[in-house]
Parts: sequence; C-alpha cells; structure tokens
Amino acid sequence: MELIHGTQASNFAPQDFISNMPDKVVTNILDRLPLPHAMRTSVLSRKWRFKWTMLSQLVFYDSYFWNLRKDENRLRVISRLLLHLRGPITKFVLYIDDGLNVEDLNHWTMFLSRKGIKDLTIGKRNKPLVKLPTHLFTCLELKHLKLSNWCIQLPTTFHGFPNLLSLELLQVNFESGKFEEFITLCPVLEILKMSDLRSKVKPDDFAKLANLKTLSLTTTPFSDIDEPITITSSNAIFELLGFLPKLQELQLSFPRCKFTEGGSKKRFPDAFPCLKSLILYDVDVDSVIMVSCVFELIRHLPNLQTLVILACDQKKNCSPEVDYNTMGPLQLRSVMFNCLKGSENELRLIKYLLACSPFLKKIEIYFQNSIKRHEQSMFATKLLKIQRAYPEVDISLY
Repeated sequence: MELIHGTQASNFAPQDFISNMPDKVVTNILDRLPLPHAMRTSVLSRKWRFKWTMLSQLVFYDSYFWNLRKDENRLRVISRLLLHLRGPITKFVLYIDDGLNVEDLNHWTMFLSRKGIKDLTIGKRNKPLVKLPTHLFTCLELKHLKLSNWCIQLPTTFHGFPNLLSLELLQVNFESGKFEEFITLCPVLEILKMSDLRSKVKPDDFAKLANLKTLSLTTTPFSDIDEPITITSSNAIFELLGFLPKLQELQLSFPRCKFTEGGSKKRFPDAFPCLKSLILYDVDVDSVIMVSCVFELIRHLPNLQTLVILACDQKKNCSPEVDYNTMGPLQLRSVMFNCLKGSENELRLIKYLLACSPFLKKIEIYFQNSIKRHEQSMFATKLLKIQRAYPEVDISLY
C-alpha cells in the first residue's frame, strides 16, 4: 500500500511549469513587463536567474530609469543590458537629456543594428537640436522609426530603409533639400507623421510615397517654420493628395495658416476615393474662407466615413456665407467636433452634415472648457430640434 501511495504521489507531484516554459513564451512574458520588473524575475528561482537576458524589447522611459541619480548610472544600466542580452533586440525606446553623451548613443545604435532592431524610438527631451548619430542609418531592418528633437544629416553611405513601414518625426530638422531624398529612400512607407518640422517641405516631396496609407501633418510644413503659412483654400492639400493614391487617413492642422480669398474660389475636378478618415485641427469655424476650404476638401472625398474637427479658440462670431448646396451626398458614418463654443456657425455646419450624410450614425460634440452650463443647454435645445428630422443619428454632448 505504501508503495502504491508512493507511486501515486510521484505521478501527481506538482510540476514547475513556469521554469520549464519554452523560450519564446518566456521572452513574450518578459517583453510585456516594465523593464525593472522583467529584470527582477531573476529572484523567482535558479532557473530564472538569467531569464531576463532573453528580453527582446527595451523601453527606457519609465520612472525607474529616470530616477537614477547620476547620468553615469543610466549609461551603465543601458550598456550592461545591451551586452548581456542573448537574442535579437526588436524594440528600443530611449529619451535622453543633456546629461547623456550622444557618442554613447552612437555606440548603442551600432550595436542595435547588429541585433536586428525593427522598432526604434530615440528622442531628446531638451533643445537645442543636435546631430543624429550616423550609425542609426545602418539599421536596415527597421520597420518603425520615431525621432524627436534631432538634426538629420544623411551620410553618403546611406541607401535607404528598405523595410520601413512607419516614420514619426517631431521637431526634426533636415539639411537643405535632404527631406525629399530621405523620404524617397523609404520605398514601402505606409505611415508618416510629422509635427513641427523644422525644414521647408513641398507637396511634391511626397511624390514617390505611392504606398502611403496614413499621413499626419500636425503643423503644415509647406513653408519655412518661422513664417506664416499661406494655403489658398485646398490647393496645397489637393496637390499633396494627388501624389498619394492609396492614402486612407489624413490629419492636418492649421495653427497659423493664412487663407486667401482668391484661392478659395478654385475648384478641383479630381476625387480621392481611397480617403476614409479626415482629422482637422485648429479649424476656425467662424472663418468664411477656412470653412469653405473644409467643405471643398470634403466634397472631393466621396467615400469619407470618419470626420473629426477640432475648432480653434476664436472670440469673433461672424456669419460665413458658405454655399451649403455645393456638396453631394456623403458617406460619413461618424463625426466628432472638439472645442466648440455653441455658435450659430457650428450649428449650421452640423445641420449641413446631417442633411448630406444618409449613413451617419453618430455625432460627438465636446465643448470648450470655458463654455458655461446654460450655454451648453441652449445649444443642446437647438440641436434637439434639428435631430428630430434625423432620429437614426445619435448625438452626444460632452
């Protein structure tokens, strides 16, 4: 009996599944933990002592890293981690300040290029802009790249990122005329996001991005950054769209754009059927010319399904003389307005979109923080009268 019990006990002894998991599963778990927690798994058991060396993703923007007292400690942490990791490093995220030496970053990017890096984010927290480490341009397996606060000088040996799918540039400056060259050397790029670019960029610089599906220009870089930007209605936007036949999502902002009366009268015959999502920032709903530009843009997007308009804070309240009858039926399913103040112009725009969008299901409206509760109630009452004609549309106020 004792032997039988002993046999049964051995058959049903608990197994250490955690310590015997496949390496791919362990790496998957470690990559989902904050970096300090992943390294602390070494105390779980003897088998887990060096499991952290299987990490494939390093993200250094957590509080643990930036709370290290000395810059030398940060350098040592990064260097030791890179040297101890056994497998490929697929993701690396680092935001540096003035205390970290850019030359150290150059060595790290050279090391990452040999480890098959595919997703790379390198940012500077402070100005002024400094030269981006040249070894970054040897990371030819990159699929996702995000850069902020750098001056980019292309090395003569750089022949492009053949696998790059997404690129995000924040406060980046290119050598004169080098932006077009850089973009041209990213032949399969699908997502491009640029914010506060410090270089002059023309619409035809995007001419060879035939595969681009998402474009975000959260400051319009069609002129020098220090001068007012002049866009004559939709001219520059349509010219840009003409180079991007596969574009599905467009984000634009007009924080300092100066629209001209003459340009708003121009009409473009071409439609852009692929574009399904349009997000517009800093739109002055009380500007006749700007509202006309928005309408002209929407009119050329027959398959647009999602429209988001973030209004700018303007004190004036004029009545734009916009021809609401120039638009045909729209394919909109969802519309969102942000920073509205409850003006008649905004109400007129919402009424127009309701009338032209037979498939519209939802409108979300977010007011400016300064709008008082009774003003919101008055606007809601006016909306309710309009909505009665469109009971299938859900209008939500926030």
